[in-house]
Amino acid sequence: MTVSRRSVLEAGAAALTMTGMGAAALPAPASAASGWKPPPPCAVKVLDDQWIPMPDGVTLSLRLWLPDPSVGPCPAVLEMNPYRKADTYRFHDDIWGPALASQGIAYARVDVRGSGNSDGVIIDEYSPAELDDGVAIIAWLAAQSWCNGAVGMRGLSWGGINALQIAARNPPALKAIMPMGCCDNRFTDDAHYLGGALGHTNFQWGVLFKAVMAGPPDPAVVGPAWREQWEKRLAATPPILSQWLSHQRYDAYWRRGSVALDYGAIKVPTYLVSGW
Repeated sequence: MTVSRRSVLEAGAAALTMTGMGAAALPAPASAASGWKPPPPCAVKVLDDQWIPMPDGVTLSLRLWLPDPSVGPCPAVLEMNPYRKADTYRFHDDIWGPALASQGIAYARVDVRGSGNSDGVIIDEYSPAELDDGVAIIAWLAAQSWCNGAVGMRGLSWGGINALQIAARNPPALKAIMPMGCCDNRFTDDAHYLGGALGHTNFQWGVLFKAVMAGPPDPAVVGPAWREQWEKRLAATPPILSQWLSHQRYDAYWRRGSVALDYGAIKVPTYLVSGW
């Protein structure tokens, strides 16, 4: 059965009405009642230029922040986007990696296939191959000796959107997600057809995304194969604006990955932050 946002809101309102519970009557969070406090910060180990093999032979580039081993097996949080963890997005990761790992939560930052130092090509947003990779990465993280088997996802914009879509596939080890500044309907709520009308942002993002798809890997990290990988990207990069403009209705192209079609597909706890 398809679950709509409206049905969820109506059911929630009805439940509150039937029980006579308003917001003021809700019980205090367990953490407040028990006086829970986060653990003291621990030392953090950063592992640059790690690699994760995918089932189809593509190798993805990973940067990893691990809590001190004395913490014992710990949960992991995954963030994956195409914004080059080695340079463009490094400052962002250098904030969240230590913040999470120092509290006993490993942080894994992956360049999606075809971006940054990861192998493969990227030909569109949130491709089925990218989502397959997300499921495989979660299983890989959960199987590491330092992990307790529990994995979460977080991300802003792209990383929030693919977190929603990957969660809808229900990877067994995924326990919760925190998507930020993302969307559940790719046609009306992303950067393309805002509310259904073609937006100026479609063209701005199209130009920027072209550079994302065609950017080279780092020779110092990838080695002599960097040029061959770059040439593959250049050859595979489509005329993305033409592709987006050829779908000016809410067709199957935009429906793929729009979790608004079935919110019930997402089974894990989901903490949404902002929406624009």
